[in-house]
Amino acid sequence: MKPKDKRPIAVILGTRPEIIKLSPVIRLLQKKKRPFVLIHTGQHYSYSMDEQFFKELTLGAPDHRFERPSSIGPNMHEQLVDWMTESVRRVLDSNRPSAVLVQGDTDTVLAGARAASTLGDTTICHVEAGLRSYDNAMPEERNRVEADKLSHILFAPTETARQNLIKEKLVGKRIEVTGNTIVDALFENLEIAKTKAAGGLVQKGYALVTLHRPESVDNRERFLGIVNALQVLSEKKSLRMVVPLHPRTEKRLNEYGLTVDDLRKKGFVMPGPIGFLDFIWQEKNAELVLTDSGGVQEEACILKVPCVTIRTTTERPETVAVGANVVAGYESDEIVSNALGMLEKPRNWPNPFGDGKASERILEILEREEVHA
Repeated sequence: MKPKDKRPIAVILGTRPEIIKLSPVIRLLQKKKRPFVLIHTGQHYSYSMDEQFFKELTLGAPDHRFERPSSIGPNMHEQLVDWMTESVRRVLDSNRPSAVLVQGDTDTVLAGARAASTLGDTTICHVEAGLRSYDNAMPEERNRVEADKLSHILFAPTETARQNLIKEKLVGKRIEVTGNTIVDALFENLEIAKTKAAGGLVQKGYALVTLHRPESVDNRERFLGIVNALQVLSEKKSLRMVVPLHPRTEKRLNEYGLTVDDLRKKGFVMPGPIGFLDFIWQEKNAELVLTDSGGVQEEACILKVPCVTIRTTTERPETVAVGANVVAGYESDEIVSNALGMLEKPRNWPNPFGDGKASERILEILEREEVHA
């Protein structure tokens, strides 16, 4: 982006994690009165999965929000990306932004980067670049790799992410280590959460559980094994299991003949999706977090809550390196064993994700960067 270039910056998002992680950037743009266009792809389209977050984080409404066609079902990945790409392209073509910001590893990131790549005078910037699980079976891995290839400026959250990018020998890229904007978001919102979360769903003596990935919940035997591990852990340590239910997870529970009521009778606390403020307050006060989410691994690490990742890989190895997280896989016994071990760990690890000023660094770089054409 050329100095003095006052064309708008386009911020593209479409999912709950993107709203949260880009919220500090959006607030800073608002504070600086920097022209920007906020584009919502419609990837998450329910109130509980996105609109609630705009209201809760006081971000205002998106300038453009697309309604996902009913003909594109939940498992139609390629059709969804194609539709979002064309929708975003039309908006970018009419606004001609000086820079486009995409964040993370969702289908929205891929669509936004592809759409921006059709413009000849726009700097494409990937926030949270360079994360790698080295598991190409994950759609998120494929998305972030392609987004890094299409982008001009790669905002790496950590030195590990920067080294991943260097190893890939991407030509003509500017790589900047900024820290992760999730630190900014947590710092900005924890005090608000303290007053607004109304004490949380459970006060103490609980583990917070999030499960939503197809690898975790779409295999009946695997999913029921995870649920069994949660039950065993609950009994061994007298921990209540707080499980905010992703719509996909609730659907699979019903399909597998294990209803929410059944689990509630066993002491599980199972609301639907909850807002960001409620979630981070519940997270901060948990004894343990068990998750298949990448973002929750980061949050738990920053909040000094031990984490067990129910996956076989992680693109957040920094959390494991500092001792905040363990990758347990899907076997019931391994989940329980690793959870018991993490419960004994002192919560004294360093935060590897930065000082809460990532958003400031990103905007400073944008203000002085010339367009990469």
